[in-house]
Amino acid sequence: MTPLPDPISAELAQRIRLVIFDVDGVLTDAGVYIGATEAGESVELKRFDIQDGVGLKMLGWGGLDVVMVSGRVSEATSIRASELGIEGCYQEPDAHKLKVVERILNERNVAWEEVAMIGDDIPDLSVMRRVGLKAAVANATPPVVAIADWQSTRAGGHGAAREFCDALLAARGDLDRVIETYVEERSQT
Repeated sequence: MTPLPDPISAELAQRIRLVIFDVDGVLTDAGVYIGATEAGESVELKRFDIQDGVGLKMLGWGGLDVVMVSGRVSEATSIRASELGIEGCYQEPDAHKLKVVERILNERNVAWEEVAMIGDDIPDLSVMRRVGLKAAVANATPPVVAIADWQSTRAGGHGAAREFCDALLAARGDLDRVIETYVEERSQT
């Protein structure tokens, strides 16, 4: 049995208003499947974990703002964000994430210490170094792990995001309420 990560402190969790998810390596397994149709149109596919998606929705149900910030542009990412009802899907070519996150914070009137981010690799560091809660997936690179306040036991694209969502909601005292609200709403006949 894999040991659970240390819990997130309730004090830190209560400050969080905005949660940023990296995409490749956090919401996906970092694999990109590239090909072309017979007509020569490019096709790119990514694998997203369904339970991770439920976790992102749970954060929203818990009153948190959720955004996805990717260092590359991909139609697959846009489609997944749309499926999850996440309007804040930002894709920055060449991984210039800091400027887009600064814009998000200004637009939403959120301070750095009110932000959590889960990442996996060096393109995430410019943002992660500034946020109030830094989270890393189990297979994150050493520079990300070195600054993380919390680390999942699961790899990116394989439940790490859900594990983080559950841990954050639990630390806020909202996990059980969010789950029961979801179940009750779907138990109506």
